[in-house]
Amino acid sequence: MSKYTAPTFEKAFFHPRYWLTLTLISTMYLVSWLPYFIQFRLGQGLGRLGMGLVKKRRKTIERNLELCFPDMSTNEREALIQKNIDNTGLAMFETGMAWFWPDLRVERHVQYEGLEYLQQLEKQGKGVLLIAVHSLNLELGARAFGLKVPGVGVYRPNTNPCFDYFQFNGRIRSNKYMVDRKDVKGMLRALRKGERVWYAPDHDYGRRRSTFAPLFAVEKACTTTGTSLLVDASDCAVVPFAMVRNTDSGRYTLKVFPPLDDFPHNKPEAAAVYVNKAIERSIMEAPEQYMWLHRRFKTRPEGEESLY
Repeated sequence: MSKYTAPTFEKAFFHPRYWLTLTLISTMYLVSWLPYFIQFRLGQGLGRLGMGLVKKRRKTIERNLELCFPDMSTNEREALIQKNIDNTGLAMFETGMAWFWPDLRVERHVQYEGLEYLQQLEKQGKGVLLIAVHSLNLELGARAFGLKVPGVGVYRPNTNPCFDYFQFNGRIRSNKYMVDRKDVKGMLRALRKGERVWYAPDHDYGRRRSTFAPLFAVEKACTTTGTSLLVDASDCAVVPFAMVRNTDSGRYTLKVFPPLDDFPHNKPEAAAVYVNKAIERSIMEAPEQYMWLHRRFKTRPEGEESLY
C-alpha cells in the first residue's frame, strides 16, 4: 500500500530559520488549553486584524459572494462577510484544538449525525469516498471524524518541513494514514480495500483533470474530474458530510449525509455537476464558515476574462 511517508523531527528545526514556525506552533499549543470562549474572542479579533492588514483577501471574499449569490442584498452580504472574517480568524484556533486537544475534550464539543450510513457501508465491505468541503474548521472536522470512524486522508505536504511535521502528526492523530494528493493509485487501493477516503473536490485545482460545471450562480466553475475517476475505478460509495459550529459556545455537529446512490458513472462532466450540487448543500449548512477567501473561480474557459 502506498502511503505518505511520515515526516520526522530533525535537529535542523532548531536553526533560526524555523524559530518563527516553532514559536507559532508553541503558541497554538498553549492557546489551545484556554477556555473555548476566550479562544473564540481571540479568533474574532485575529480575523478582523488580519483582514484589515491584508485587504486583498477581503476583496476575494466579497467577490466570491457576489458571484455565488447575486440576489443577496447588500446588507445580507456585508453581514455574511463579517461573520466569515470572524470565522477565518477562529480557524487558526480550531486547528490548534484539532491537533492538540485530548480525545475527550473533542468529544465533549462535537455531536454526530448520520454515522449509521458509514456503519452500514462498513458492514458491506464498501469503500467510501467522503466528500468534504474546505470549511474553516476542516482540521477539527477531520479529527472528530477519526474519533468515530477513522479513515484515510488525502495530504499535500507543506513546503516548510518543520510546519509539515506538526501538521502531519496533527492530522494523523485520530485517523489511519495519509495518501499524497497526487497518489491516485494509493487512493484507489484504499477504496478497494473498503477504507474511507477523505476527499475535498470543492476548490479550483486548475485545468488538469477538470471540467467546467455550475456552482451556485457561476455557470462555469473549474471542477476536478478526480471524483469521477476514483468512483468509476473503485465502485466505492460517495458520501458527503459537513462540520458545522452551532453556537459561539463551541458546540459542533458533524453531519454525514446519505450516500449518493444515483451518482453518474462513467460521465465525468455530469458527475462534476452532480458533485457540485452536493458541495452546495454542504456549504449552505453554514455559509459563514466556508473558506471564501480562496479564489474559487480563478480558472476560466479559454478566451474568457478573469472574474477577479
